[in-house]
Amino acid sequence: MPETSAPIELVDAGGAAPQAEVGIIGGSGFYTFLEGAAEVEIDTPYGPPSAPPSIGSVGGRAVAFLPRHGKAHERPPHQVNFRANLWAMRELGVTRVVAPCAVGSLRPNVHPGDVVVCDQLVDRTWGRPDTFFDGPAINHVSFADPYCSELRSVALGALRTHQVPHHPEGTVVVIQGPRFSTRAESQWFRSAGWSVVNMTQYPEAALARELGICYAALGLVTDYDSGVDGAPDVRPVEMADVFTQLDRNVDQVREVLATLIPGIPTTRQCQCSSAATTGPESCLT
Repeated sequence: MPETSAPIELVDAGGAAPQAEVGIIGGSGFYTFLEGAAEVEIDTPYGPPSAPPSIGSVGGRAVAFLPRHGKAHERPPHQVNFRANLWAMRELGVTRVVAPCAVGSLRPNVHPGDVVVCDQLVDRTWGRPDTFFDGPAINHVSFADPYCSELRSVALGALRTHQVPHHPEGTVVVIQGPRFSTRAESQWFRSAGWSVVNMTQYPEAALARELGICYAALGLVTDYDSGVDGAPDVRPVEMADVFTQLDRNVDQVREVLATLIPGIPTTRQCQCSSAATTGPESCLT
């Protein structure tokens, strides 16, 4: 099927009215967000999402929340059904996704407790289903700038409001996991100038772009990955360190999101919605 110039149309599940406009995909340590919200059982052409999305309201905006790894962190990064998660958001009517995620620092000036509002990513994963365009419809979306500039700007404003230590840009290198990096790998990543390391930003960000969904990541720095050069007292990361740091920051992240979500413009001025030129539905016919 040839490509067309028509942007994809956001359609909801079962033809019902959209139930949410903003989506939050929570990462490690961030499994709940909307207290008392109603869960929505939803299936997709790619199977069920990691957990039933919860639908609620934040600052007068309809929000869908979905824990990326499941409610009890039962899905390791290489087994997350990213396509089902993003498709579920789309069916609920979501046009913007904000994704808090745990990241390890690759630079001595990026400290645990900081937030990195990523502007670039490097994919070092393999074997993950990472496109909706498996055929017969074919499309090649623009991904030069993986993150929505408009959504990033709103996120930075919210971080400044709450005086959260943050970095307005940074490249995240996405590794396969579930293991952490070797010292040699971390040194390689640092030498390339990359800022943080993560296990889930790819293909999540790319799939959002294929669906015409604005996407921004809040990289919650939990550790120094394999350590810091010249600082032998900084030990390599362990999983317990990640969860300890996330527990310290979870309330702060909630506060930032409570400011960020109402601040998202109701009308999109970015180019994310026109990035996909062939509707993913055609892939299923």
